[in-house]
Amino acid sequence: MRYENFLNPISTAELERRWSAIRRIMDARGIDALVMQNSNDHLGGYVRWFTDIPATNGSPRTVLFSRDGSMTLIEQGPRHAEQNIKVGDPVFRGISRRMFSPSYCSVHYTRHYDAECTIREIRRREYRVIGLVATAAMYFDFCQQLKDGLASTVEFVDATDFVDDVKVVKSPEEINCIRKTAKMQDEVFRRVVRQVRPGMRDFEVTALAQYVGHCLESEQGTFNGVSAPIGEPSSLQLHRHEQGRVIQPGDHFNLLIENNGPGGFYTEIARTLVFGRATNELQDAFERCKEAQQATLSQLRPGAACSDIFAAHNAFMHSQGLPEEKRLFAHGQGYDLVERPLIRDDETMMVREGMNFAIHPGFSTDRLFMTVCDNFIVTGSGQAERLHSTPQQIFEMC
Repeated sequence: MRYENFLNPISTAELERRWSAIRRIMDARGIDALVMQNSNDHLGGYVRWFTDIPATNGSPRTVLFSRDGSMTLIEQGPRHAEQNIKVGDPVFRGISRRMFSPSYCSVHYTRHYDAECTIREIRRREYRVIGLVATAAMYFDFCQQLKDGLASTVEFVDATDFVDDVKVVKSPEEINCIRKTAKMQDEVFRRVVRQVRPGMRDFEVTALAQYVGHCLESEQGTFNGVSAPIGEPSSLQLHRHEQGRVIQPGDHFNLLIENNGPGGFYTEIARTLVFGRATNELQDAFERCKEAQQATLSQLRPGAACSDIFAAHNAFMHSQGLPEEKRLFAHGQGYDLVERPLIRDDETMMVREGMNFAIHPGFSTDRLFMTVCDNFIVTGSGQAERLHSTPQQIFEMC
């Protein structure tokens, strides 16, 4: 694999910033190494954050991150094969060793292969205290075998919170990538609006958005939307098999674009299209969503408690005669489509300068579903900055 094969790699200086910040905490806590495993790049950003290499398509990629040395990468490949990486390798930066394992979650007897590689490497390096990062993202059998196999010699601690604490505040380089993602999504939306028309099936609209995104250097993401006649809800369906309806004149369509952009960072945007004229009912609902988003923005400032923002949002919804929020209407983003902090009552993290938030308030009735979604960077001035430039309006496709 060659360096020029990679789309928009993050700089080595940025990787070194991350490694240094984490190693300082590991040193203070006496942690010898971290273990993380991801298997997709929608909700698998830890591996990419440490290595700039994503995990994809259900195949696990495991990272052993040392406090005093380099990383070991364990990934799909020939059984028992290993590769030593030269210092300064432009692709496997910070990685000194690759171990391979032909493991597949669909083939049950391979369930311990990755753990066996990891155990072998931990024993070789004589680690005694291991920090586990985001065990919810690991395959169960991997994590269980790792703990059972090293129970007599290794102490396991949860390192997720302190990794999150560093990961969620974006550096200037990361913010620049996030800005490019939002700009890319604005262009995707612009091109979709220019080409979409009645007679297309819903999946053709989302496939067009995906194609344009890929041409603009996006790697992965979800593309959601379903059409419906006026007077019926047009929900956001993630799966292509639920997007088979043919768009008719007069229909409306909620389109949500959630793909990553240059460098692998996520933002998301949602707007409503109407293949005719928008009714007053739709326009009023959209204005309510914009007001709800603005109400959240007014509180999205450094030092604010996420639980307080969530309570204020529900108070606003109640004041408007709208249903209180039970889902996730605002959250952090980075290499993960959803990452901390969540604007919810169970979130303990505070808002900090440099966080990237997607804010998408919405509500459903028996006649409509409405939402609006944009991304915002928290600034030191206390006024969050909207990254998307797409007008906040219903788009009438007359």
